[in-house]
Amino acid sequence: MSDATENPTARLESAVRTAEQALIEYEVAVETFRIEVDNFSRLHHQRLGPMYSRLDELDAQIAEAEAARSGDPEDRRRAEQLRGLVQPMPSVEELFGGWMDSDGLAPEAAAMLTDQSAQPPPRVRPSDAARKLYRDLARKAHPDLATDEGERERRGEFITRVNQAYANSDEELLRALTEEWEAGPPPPGAEPSRSEELYAKLEWLAERKEILARAAATLEDSAIGQMLKMAPDDPDKLLEEIAEELLARVSEREARLAELVG
Repeated sequence: MSDATENPTARLESAVRTAEQALIEYEVAVETFRIEVDNFSRLHHQRLGPMYSRLDELDAQIAEAEAARSGDPEDRRRAEQLRGLVQPMPSVEELFGGWMDSDGLAPEAAAMLTDQSAQPPPRVRPSDAARKLYRDLARKAHPDLATDEGERERRGEFITRVNQAYANSDEELLRALTEEWEAGPPPPGAEPSRSEELYAKLEWLAERKEILARAAATLEDSAIGQMLKMAPDDPDKLLEEIAEELLARVSEREARLAELVG
């Protein structure tokens, strides 16, 4: 029989190592999805924000025109309510950054409301190369793989830098961090652990997994997460489809407004 079969402590050590690696893989997956959600949310606002603002403005104008025609207090109340949903220009500028300036829509945003072409948005997810570098570093340098508190702290600081580089999809920096880790001191050798310590570690890993599961569920249940699930392999195309749908709605509203004020 093997030592792992004969020795309960060895079996626990094996279980801990397996749980550690599984947790790291899960953390990589959750962090990747979080970055995708954050980036897609940013691009969604940047690219489609002007269209949503235009629709809000058209809805308010249509309601105001209908209220002016009917004189109905309920129509006036609805018009006032819709006008209140239209954001003032400073807030829109702050929200959409370079897509809108003091002179109106920036060229890229204006192109969304016309037949002109616009520059495609950047990728909404880290590249495959960045993902591979990040996964490799997480497997090697994750703090949970250390038993010494000083080594755990060193790894924690290093992984913080790795996470930031991954969030920026900075392949060059990830490669540099890989070289830095490989050139650094090797992880200290694992000391024999008592059964109680191993059980405590397994419990901690299980608790951490539950925390990650709740974080993943929150991301998946968010509006942006639900949108990403519709097109997990091509979120850029999803943005294009939403833009086309919004353009059609803008055209419909403009036609309706023209009828009312014509």
